[in-house]
Amino acid sequence: MHGPASSGWLLVALCAVTGAYCLVRMRSGAGEERGTAGGEALMGFGMAAMAVPAAVFTPPSWAWPVYAVVFGAAAVPALWAARALLMDRRDAAEIHQKGPRAGAHHLHHLVGAGAMVYMSVVMAGAPAHAHGQGGSGAPLLTGALLLYFAGYVLLTGVRLVPVAAVAGSGAGGGGSAGWGDRPELARACRLSMGISMVAMLLTL
Repeated sequence: MHGPASSGWLLVALCAVTGAYCLVRMRSGAGEERGTAGGEALMGFGMAAMAVPAAVFTPPSWAWPVYAVVFGAAAVPALWAARALLMDRRDAAEIHQKGPRAGAHHLHHLVGAGAMVYMSVVMAGAPAHAHGQGGSGAPLLTGALLLYFAGYVLLTGVRLVPVAAVAGSGAGGGGSAGWGDRPELARACRLSMGISMVAMLLTL
């Protein structure tokens, strides 16, 4: 997980800033949106902690199982929210009324939490001297997660462009949305976490 110090600190900063913005979104959001922002904040800070260069701090052996338990617990709400897409047609219709991307976002959060559990388990089983050298995880699972998050980054980047353009064109209009209510910033944070996930998976 821990690569070169310079890239490691850049990854820490990116994830920490993303987590901090998600906390801002928690304050301005309500209900389901607030819960989603809280889950993303946990992901951001957790990724920042895992990306700290080993030369600065090497986590004790018990830290990785703790990470696995924490992110496993974080996956439960996402699994509960996404269950409609998997087995309950009535709830699936309700999600469709809210928007076709609502359930997909829950599934994405579930995959992200699962990836964090996977990386934590891999790091817990890897020798201390092998951290960050690659080859510790299951190649097929690592490759599948890499493909998923790389595709997510590309898709989110494409979707971010028109959102940012619309937000910019309306900047001179009436009232402006607060920092926690801007959809382009929320999407940019998810893009940042996707990029960070790709970078972390590459070190396995």
